[in-house]
Amino acid sequence: MLYVDSNVFIYPAIYDPGDERAKRSRDLLLKIASGEVEASTSLLTWDEVVWVVRKLAGVEASVRQGALLLKFPHLRFLSLTESTVLRAQMIMEEYGLKPRDSLHAASALESGIRIVASYDEDFDRIRGIERVEP
Repeated sequence: MLYVDSNVFIYPAIYDPGDERAKRSRDLLLKIASGEVEASTSLLTWDEVVWVVRKLAGVEASVRQGALLLKFPHLRFLSLTESTVLRAQMIMEEYGLKPRDSLHAASALESGIRIVASYDEDFDRIRGIERVEP
């Protein structure tokens, strides 16, 4: 099982299709959509994707992108619970991560997921998580 950070969904939505990170992200997302790769992400990802697309492309584009994400084939959404937030607080204190990155890490770890697909090198500091770039 792979945990997918929000930037993997954001890059193909906001960058030129020829951008290397957008292309690699799109390739991973196609593997997830086809069922070739088993993947999860936090419901927090929806907020991040919609927010970034809204800032860069407007309300209508963000609404479309949010709806597409929620219907993404073979993607499991993980709920944020009080225990997730408490674990995120500990991660933030121990590793100095930003709150949202801490929530992503806590969501992955709480679900037993140890591999995180992300371009964010902050995940490299967290014991128990292996970060892979798409």
